[in-house]
Amino acid sequence: MQYLNRNTKRNYERALLRSGGNSRLFRKKMVDVTKDVDDLKMELDEQQEIIPTNPEQLAELKKENGNQLFKIKQYRSALPLYSEAIELCPETAAYYGNRAACYIMLNNYQEALSDSRKAVQLDNSFIKGYQRIVKCSIALGDTMTADQAMAKIVELDPTNASLNHDQRVIDILKQYEQESTKAYDKKDFRKVIYCMDRCLDQAPTCVQYKVKKAECLAFLGRYQEAQEMVNSMLHIDKGNADAIYIRGICLFYEDNIDSAVNHFQQVLRLAPDHKHAMGSYKRAKLLKRKKEEGNEAYKSCKFQEAINLYTEALSIDPLNKKTNAKLYFNRATVLARLVKLQDAVKDCTSALQLDETYLKALLRRAKCHTDLGDYEEAVRDYEKACKMDKNRETRKLLQDAKLALKKSKRKDYYKILGVERSATDDEIKKAYRKRALVHHPDRHANASDAEKKEQEKKFKEVGEAYGILSDPRKKARYDSGQDMEDFDSGMHDIDPSQVFQSFFGGSSGHGSEFNFSSGGGFPGGFTFQFG
Repeated sequence: MQYLNRNTKRNYERALLRSGGNSRLFRKKMVDVTKDVDDLKMELDEQQEIIPTNPEQLAELKKENGNQLFKIKQYRSALPLYSEAIELCPETAAYYGNRAACYIMLNNYQEALSDSRKAVQLDNSFIKGYQRIVKCSIALGDTMTADQAMAKIVELDPTNASLNHDQRVIDILKQYEQESTKAYDKKDFRKVIYCMDRCLDQAPTCVQYKVKKAECLAFLGRYQEAQEMVNSMLHIDKGNADAIYIRGICLFYEDNIDSAVNHFQQVLRLAPDHKHAMGSYKRAKLLKRKKEEGNEAYKSCKFQEAINLYTEALSIDPLNKKTNAKLYFNRATVLARLVKLQDAVKDCTSALQLDETYLKALLRRAKCHTDLGDYEEAVRDYEKACKMDKNRETRKLLQDAKLALKKSKRKDYYKILGVERSATDDEIKKAYRKRALVHHPDRHANASDAEKKEQEKKFKEVGEAYGILSDPRKKARYDSGQDMEDFDSGMHDIDPSQVFQSFFGGSSGHGSEFNFSSGGGFPGGFTFQFG
């Protein structure tokens, strides 16, 4: 009657609407409504003979209707019919089995597993229930439960057609799960990804395998791929704690530590016993604290303390490449302040190995190379830096490094004379006098041929050095890094014998013979002739 009353009301309202408020027309419409109601009542009376009145028969009818929808792949429509059948007869195993099949087609394996377990609990000889447990367990990556269900199928029906195929799938999953566990312990994350791909070939919807693969992708720095995987999982289940954890890992390894900490906290709210999230949360908090303490120590000029703190921070998570690259750079900066340039170069190199696009580390290393006199290395680094960021400042640094390299390949006349670059003319003259007398070949007349050649070479270099540094024009060109051979009256016109003669007095030219008495500074007097 309730169904009849609803239809009567609906037809009444329609008649009123059609009449447009006209009472005569309304009465006419009501006659039509009354006729419709009589026809409907007759139809319902006929249906009373078809629709079962007891729960068992009605449940069976619901199941059959559900089966018809299942056959035409209308799984979402079939699902409530199976549920209604279960409500009517909650102790019938087949109804749970049918609903489990529906859940499987909708990729809801947890609900399907629950229904399948209920089915075999009600009827421990219900083979379809065990088969669905196997299918759900494979999809969920639970090989232990799958094994148990398979054993029961073998017991009930040893010739079951699905046994060989399902057993082969379970064996494949177990093999690659074991291999992935060993690889994970060895931090061979590429092997883990390979194993998970093989597992996903057999169980393409398994969230457990996807999570493990995404985690290892993050460990390998393939953050975009990892993010895409977890985003697809979160699209289906926004409360998936494992997927949120992987997203936090990606943020952590991209040096977005604050956001990573927030994600780990969210995971722990959803799953307080999530071991990986708890470990990552503690590491992220500790890494952030140590890095900040190191920065504060550096600002306070407590350089050794800063080095110690950065070193501690570097040991927290070796996989965090971007943060560790910054820590290496920070430590290199401190080492440079302490003039430990070789150590600073090593730390900059370590930073660049972790992040090859790290411009600051490249520039710092180039500066250290320059300070160490390794100009070729400095030029290489500055050239790389210009490719990354070709601004005016970087180009100027490259030009300066090239000039320094050019200078370094020339003879260092200041070093040959043993004076500073700021030496006065008198200091240069005194240095020349001292060096020329020390290396003059006549003083080594009794030495071996090799020693004579070495002293002659040094004497010539001393003469060249004095010839350049005593001439203001040549000295200016030399100091500016210009090539002396590019100018007239360059290196080729300097005769060390003439320089010596003009400095100590005399009028002999090239190829002349010098005579020194003991009064001239050479004991006993001896001669030397340039060939």
